[in-house]
Amino acid sequence: MTTAETYHVPVLLKESIDGLNIHSGGIYIDVTFGGGGHSKEILSRLDDNSHLYSFDQDADAERNIIANNRFTFIRSNFRYLENWMRYYGVEHIDGLLADLGVSSHHFDDETRGFSFRYDAPLDMRMNNRAGKTAADILNDYAEEQLSDIFYLYGELKDSRRLAKAIINARQQHRIETTGQLCTIIEGILRAEHEKKDMAKVFQALRIEVNHEMDALREMLNAATRLLKVGGRLSIITYHSLEDRIVKNIMKTGNLDGKMEKDFFGNTKSPFKLVNNKVIVPSDEEQMINPRSRSAKLRIAEKI
Repeated sequence: MTTAETYHVPVLLKESIDGLNIHSGGIYIDVTFGGGGHSKEILSRLDDNSHLYSFDQDADAERNIIANNRFTFIRSNFRYLENWMRYYGVEHIDGLLADLGVSSHHFDDETRGFSFRYDAPLDMRMNNRAGKTAADILNDYAEEQLSDIFYLYGELKDSRRLAKAIINARQQHRIETTGQLCTIIEGILRAEHEKKDMAKVFQALRIEVNHEMDALREMLNAATRLLKVGGRLSIITYHSLEDRIVKNIMKTGNLDGKMEKDFFGNTKSPFKLVNNKVIVPSDEEQMINPRSRSAKLRIAEKI
């Protein structure tokens, strides 16, 4: 297999790209380049008058850059979408794709600390050239801050007990590895849900390390402004927090999901839903690619 194929198997590939409704002369954005699977499929459908811009802040993704004069790779967090489009002189776009999940490459990399399957340094940065690591957060944040992270981003009922256990442990020694973290918290997690809850702890830390919710909100607001009438958002989510934000903006045009109405009582929104019901992977895809099992695809069109 090529580096790109082992890096990340694209989820809902056909459905998500079909959702962009690609046409001649269009400008499209893939804000989650990763292994380049979705980007390659978009490029295969573009004519010579079209262009694709793809974002990724992870240095590893740069190994998968595609040599094509219709393609531009942007080494950046997608929260800066609008700034980069301004830099390239792009005023409006015809479609934007986001595959918000963490790539299989990150989970399989034993050195990055994304998975509790390996004893590794607690890093978890998507951009490992800057920012706080998961170890920094575990060792520096106050007990209440840690509890809030586990509750809000991991939806864990035992968030306070988890935070207290971490505070007590770090008074003895600095918490540096995934193995240390697992040892500290495994006695608190319910035995029947231990693996699932452990995954939620790691998810919560990863979201905090990478400011994922803030970045998602900023990107969606920018995409709403950039999209032409008839332009499409095609977004794949993997957990309820990000899915709620995506659903809100597609249904109401704002992140809070507050439905606004005009003088005549008609609902005001810059989007119409292309699929009223979320699209999920087929049983066959879920068997082939376990990462796809929690995926949900939502598509909306600018009106």
